[in-house]
Amino acid sequence: MITMLSDFGDRDIYVGVMKGVISQINPELRVIDLTHQIPPQNIAAARFCLMNAYPYFPDGTVHLAVVDPGVGGRRRAIAVEFANGFLVGPDNGIFSGLLSQNPANAVVELTNPDYWRTPQPSRTFHGRDIFAPVAAHLASGVPLTELGNLIHRAALVQLDIVECILTETGIVGSIQYIDHFGNLVTNIPGSYVQGKTWCVKAGGLTMRGCETYGDVEVGDAIAHTGDSLRAIALVESHGWIEIAINSGNAQSQLHLQLGDTIEVAFES
Repeated sequence: MITMLSDFGDRDIYVGVMKGVISQINPELRVIDLTHQIPPQNIAAARFCLMNAYPYFPDGTVHLAVVDPGVGGRRRAIAVEFANGFLVGPDNGIFSGLLSQNPANAVVELTNPDYWRTPQPSRTFHGRDIFAPVAAHLASGVPLTELGNLIHRAALVQLDIVECILTETGIVGSIQYIDHFGNLVTNIPGSYVQGKTWCVKAGGLTMRGCETYGDVEVGDAIAHTGDSLRAIALVESHGWIEIAINSGNAQSQLHLQLGDTIEVAFES
């Protein structure tokens, strides 16, 4: 099985062409689209989505990720082998989330053109000419070490994403992803607030920790129901604390962006 993630959207032919290249190599492979709606050139969003999708696929799955603003430049093309799967894509930090959670068995730079679509790939479409064919060969059983030269995991590019910090009264973190609904996903694991009474402070507002969107009324973030704001914080299905508005868009109403600081405060 191969999964595909990109910022190509669905208007142009790029995704379909990559699937065609995969089918030319092995028409029996199953290809699943994770998403092709990553905001253009947003490596951090791709990192988050891939990291949270990875656990839900069977052993041996090849995850092909192409958000590649440095295509044709000096960034490396790589493949990574884990105990239960593979990654294929650019070495630009897109895999740094998964690598922080899973030890890599091996990493190679994709230097063997025998497994590319052509030994003279386009300088603007490595997804078609390098990454898609390599993913197809991996999923068809070609050993990782046949694809290029081994490199050390420590040499891979890491995104500069600040880790959350525990304080005496709570946790300081930041917004690491904004989803289709405008929910603001933080980099604070939900396990940190399990069994506690807590709230989130961000953008000059205080939002109580809840369990579901329906724990507050539908409405604007600045409208009050009793003493509590309709903007809430909760632990989402991906396991991270997020800020949301019941049937509303938290990003547009709270005017918070990627990287903005948020604070979780524990109540006695």
